Amino acid sequence: MNERSPERVAWHFIAADEAATRLQASYDEGLAAGEVLDRRALHGENRITQKPGKGALLRFALQFVQPLVLVLLVAGVVTAVLGEWVDSGVIFGVTLINAVIGFIQEGRAEDALAALARSVSSEVTVLRDGCKQRLPSTELVPGDVVLLAAGDKVPADLRLFRAKDLQAIESALTGESTAVAKHGEVLPEATVLADRCNMAYAGTVMITGRGAGVVVATGDRTETGRISQLIAEAPDLTTPLTRKMAVFSNWLLIAIGLLAVLTFIVGMWRGSSAFEMFMAAVALAVGAIPEGLPAAMTITLAIGVARMAKRRAIIRKLPAVETLGSTTIICSDKTGTLTENQMTVRELYAGGVQTTVSGSGYAPEGKVGDGAEIAGALRECLLAGVLCNDAALSEDDTGSEGKDLREHGEQWTIVGDPTEGALIVVARKAGLDEAALHKSFPRRDEIPFDSTRQYMATAHEIEGQRLAYFKGALEQLLPRSQQMLDASGQPVALRPEEIAEIENAARAMAKEGLRVLAIARLTTTTNTLPALDEHSADAGLEFIGLVGMIDPPRPKAIAAVATCHAAGITVKMITGDHAVTALSIARKLEIIKEGETALTGVELAAFDDQELRRVATEVNVFARVEPEQKLRLVRALQANGEVVAMTGDGVNDAPALKQADIGIAMGQAGTEVAKDAADMVLTDDDFAAIEAAVEEGRGVYDNLVKFITWTLPTNFGEGLVILAAVVAGATLPITPLQILWINMTTAVFLGLMLAFEPIEANVMQRRPRRPGTPILDSALVWRIVLVSLLLLAGAFGLFLRELSLGNPLAEARTVALNVFVVVEAMYLFNCRSLTRSALHVGLFSNPAIWYGVLTMAVLQALLTYLPLLNRLFATAPIGLRQWLEIAAVGLFAYIVVGIEKRLREARQAH
Repeated sequence: MNERSPERVAWHFIAADEAATRLQASYDEGLAAGEVLDRRALHGENRITQKPGKGALLRFALQFVQPLVLVLLVAGVVTAVLGEWVDSGVIFGVTLINAVIGFIQEGRAEDALAALARSVSSEVTVLRDGCKQRLPSTELVPGDVVLLAAGDKVPADLRLFRAKDLQAIESALTGESTAVAKHGEVLPEATVLADRCNMAYAGTVMITGRGAGVVVATGDRTETGRISQLIAEAPDLTTPLTRKMAVFSNWLLIAIGLLAVLTFIVGMWRGSSAFEMFMAAVALAVGAIPEGLPAAMTITLAIGVARMAKRRAIIRKLPAVETLGSTTIICSDKTGTLTENQMTVRELYAGGVQTTVSGSGYAPEGKVGDGAEIAGALRECLLAGVLCNDAALSEDDTGSEGKDLREHGEQWTIVGDPTEGALIVVARKAGLDEAALHKSFPRRDEIPFDSTRQYMATAHEIEGQRLAYFKGALEQLLPRSQQMLDASGQPVALRPEEIAEIENAARAMAKEGLRVLAIARLTTTTNTLPALDEHSADAGLEFIGLVGMIDPPRPKAIAAVATCHAAGITVKMITGDHAVTALSIARKLEIIKEGETALTGVELAAFDDQELRRVATEVNVFARVEPEQKLRLVRALQANGEVVAMTGDGVNDAPALKQADIGIAMGQAGTEVAKDAADMVLTDDDFAAIEAAVEEGRGVYDNLVKFITWTLPTNFGEGLVILAAVVAGATLPITPLQILWINMTTAVFLGLMLAFEPIEANVMQRRPRRPGTPILDSALVWRIVLVSLLLLAGAFGLFLRELSLGNPLAEARTVALNVFVVVEAMYLFNCRSLTRSALHVGLFSNPAIWYGVLTMAVLQALLTYLPLLNRLFATAPIGLRQWLEIAAVGLFAYIVVGIEKRLREARQAH
């Protein structure tokens, strides 16, 4: 088979020499220049194909193809037909502003593939025609021989054939939180992606050693390229809010159309002219259309975006604000999301004594044990950890910005292996400075870490003597030890009972999810130490101790998970890390209880879609999961009717982030791929910010429901007044232009003030809304009908009363118009809480309400008494008696709704 055009092959299962044969490559010479050209013509450049996104013009046009916006456009067309160009212009202006806001918010929605392309773009050292060349990674082709060194970003998927102390950080691709040692040996075919140590994948980074590999996949065929395809295939899901509002708007359009037709038919039946009935039907349609609803939704969501930004959550798509409020399940990555993504020493075992370590992350803040002076075997253990070490700890001094970073302990960084970095940090906590130690105890020789040997060793000159320290796997160092250090630091014989005690201590650490390192040393009776080699340890080591470390949970994550549970939201961990580590972290975060287990990617692969839907609901921890499996899990949960939020920071999280109802990326540690695929970005990478965002999302939804509950009685009331007048054969109590005045001014100066309502105290004690739940429940529908009938009785009743008293039509219509505005203003206070009185939420907790009411009062006074407006809107001045009657109707409506709330609350209590 000719592998110049390689399909998906299990390269980790193929010997390195066979891989070269299949790819017609030479490890000694590399490819010839002519062959490179042929292969590039066949495979193209080593870059990920970017799916063409929607053009700016199309994206802007699509902002108008929404039911709510169509309702608004219909209102604009109707007013234009009536010749009311100013009002039509206002409506179209509101529509345009709504579209512009949505266009800006969603402008970066298709950037994920571009970020993926950037993630693998770099320069690389290649062997061609027997010579080393430094080339752009885009020029690589399958069969190229790539040389790797510490600090290199892997340019394509490679089958390694040579590796010397080579280690890679692959967390962005696999979720593995620690460095992965690489080698060139054959692995079983069933080996999962995260365990393919003979492969190097595009976009990952080498941190130690040197190596070489042959390119087996470029561009779209790489693992990163496959992820890009998963992102491209994931649909842009509509949010629960947009789905509900679409259904709501469709029913609203049907209801308005039927009422308009009914009005026309009834009027014609009563003998009215077709033109009069057409105008009456138009008046009813204008009254029933809630012109302010799309603008109110956009502005309410925008206010939620601003509030979330203050709480360290940046929203990229407006509807995502509300989606958080209806989230039923949060699927979270572990590394860097629930945890610090910074290895931290938690326990030390030296001289038969166990010592705990406080503090998290790379900031050297905390203490070893009780903080007393470190001595004996414990000090020797820490000293060995620093000297037998190639990492470095540094602090990023960023001035005023650094102060904010220091509050989060994130300005400290590690250069090198995170595991070795953790050893430096714990030594700093004990008062040991690595720079001073390296100067005092210079390194004279070393044995680099090797995945086969599983340990590292360094020789040092200490006070004129030579001493070697060993650091590595317990199963390699303990059998080679003949002595151990007691608590005081003196060598004693290592007896079977001490060996058993050490092994028990290591098992206890591992059970807690800690990664365990063993520390030992080699001494001689002379002042010289032979050169270190693979047989040095066979001379008999002195066992010093154990170091247990872990990537710890974020400090606020435990409380945040508990709050989510109290709010009825299930938290699930989906990670590429090992099951033992994942379970340990999940127990600490109380995602699971003692005794619950995890499912691995290998086990998930055996489930069909139906079985996966079942286990996705029942199990809360999934470990060693690959990108496609994260995507399958999210889809399975959505198929069960859940609203899924997915958090993550790596390339491997991006497909699931896009598929989820709301994708949440980490702003600091997150890759550009993850951020561009997400709907929301957390600026401080703290899972706790999700809790705050959920709270804000629920508050936004509450305020939208309050606005809808407030605005619909006005629209229905106006429609009922028109219909009642037609049925009764009476003159229309309000004109289409007056209806537009009511709808537009009250929506802006009264209704929109509900967008500024503070979040109610019990919002995080409620269960999440189920996706199928309508926006308005039966109780709110009944309240809307009740207030609509009160408006009908009040406005039509006072209109007829004014006519019966012989007052002019303009005056009677002015009374009816003011009844609508006053009742709306009083009802606004009822809507500040849908279940309790305005007194309960505090009369002045939302000052915007009062500003709106006062502004509306001034506008109504101008409309009633200003001659210019009297002529434009066919209104007339009214007297004190009429104002008192209008106020009485408003007060009566407020009291009736208050009584209805009380009765409803009493029924629910029983």
